[in-house]
Amino acid sequence: MVPKIKKNRKYRLLINGCKIIALISALILSVALVSCAGPAGGKLVREAKKTIESVDPVMGDWQGSWKLDDESDSGPLVAQVIALGEGKYRANFLEEFDTRIPPLAVLESQLQDKAVRFAGPGEYDGIKLQIKAVIEGNKFTGSFQGQDWDGQDLAGSFVMEKVVRLSPTLGAKPPAGAVVLFDGKNFDEWKRTRKKAGADSVQWKLTGGAMEVKPGSGSIITRKEFTDVKLHLEFRTPFMPEARGQGRGNSGVYLQGRYEVQVLDSYGLEGRDNECGGIYKVAPPLVNMCAPPMQWQTYDITYRVPRFDSTGKKKQDAYMTVIHNGVKIHNNVKVSKATTAAPGGEAGQRGGIYLQDHGNLVQYRNVWLVELSEKAVSY
Repeated sequence: MVPKIKKNRKYRLLINGCKIIALISALILSVALVSCAGPAGGKLVREAKKTIESVDPVMGDWQGSWKLDDESDSGPLVAQVIALGEGKYRANFLEEFDTRIPPLAVLESQLQDKAVRFAGPGEYDGIKLQIKAVIEGNKFTGSFQGQDWDGQDLAGSFVMEKVVRLSPTLGAKPPAGAVVLFDGKNFDEWKRTRKKAGADSVQWKLTGGAMEVKPGSGSIITRKEFTDVKLHLEFRTPFMPEARGQGRGNSGVYLQGRYEVQVLDSYGLEGRDNECGGIYKVAPPLVNMCAPPMQWQTYDITYRVPRFDSTGKKKQDAYMTVIHNGVKIHNNVKVSKATTAAPGGEAGQRGGIYLQDHGNLVQYRNVWLVELSEKAVSY
């Protein structure tokens, strides 16, 4: 019997409990859900859940399944719930996390009597649906109604529970020979970028093994300079539910002091080149891997500086590969010019790792890099 709703999606595979999704966007990219076991274990999951729920128990990832009332079909269902401030929420209903497949539905609601109720239209494989849903306590439940391709009425329900999905490289230890730039203890490897003599000491705050931007104190850059590197760092955006766009947990990580990978609370958004994971105004991420605010996230970036011939003429641009929360979101992307707000420096010179003060309380921790040989990052 042909199922009333479910159709097979191409490029889907289940391996060792982790979904692998192939994205087609000029290349096929297989990515794994970041809930896999790794350095981020049960303790980190519990800590993340406690931190997120301390600011908003509704916000975050939900996971479960749907089924038809006649039990003829069923399937997976997930949702991203975004806090919009003043008790308002937006829910993105999805077949699965971490894809650019359009949402099944995007609904908004207001907290009332300790419950958040959603109602509105959705669409699944061309079938128009009407959805009603509610979040109460630790359950996200609902129902849907519509007509199948033959015009027959159908109805079903769904249940989801809160999940916390952490990066497999969260807490990754620096390998032998790595340059440790921040281990939570001090700012010895950093300086403020302001030019005034004697005013280069970092004004950011040390808190719980992390460093936190002190708004207005200035951006910081490593005292050491580098060329080709593999950089690991962890960041956390603040909870700013009433802020929007570039005003919501904004910062940035610049390679060679020139090329920015954006840091922003872009949880549940489209994933543009000026949102989290974007190479700023150069390339959008292949998929938006931004976690909810207050959850620690990871960037693992392989960077190759531009190449010049013996006369000083550039013969090849800079290239960058970015892995965000365990998923490759940029694959050997060419960056031909310095991105906006870069502190400067010549493309042919060594440069520092630069972290931006954009006026928000973004935090960083566990920052280290491995210097690479030219052969290790040749393209």
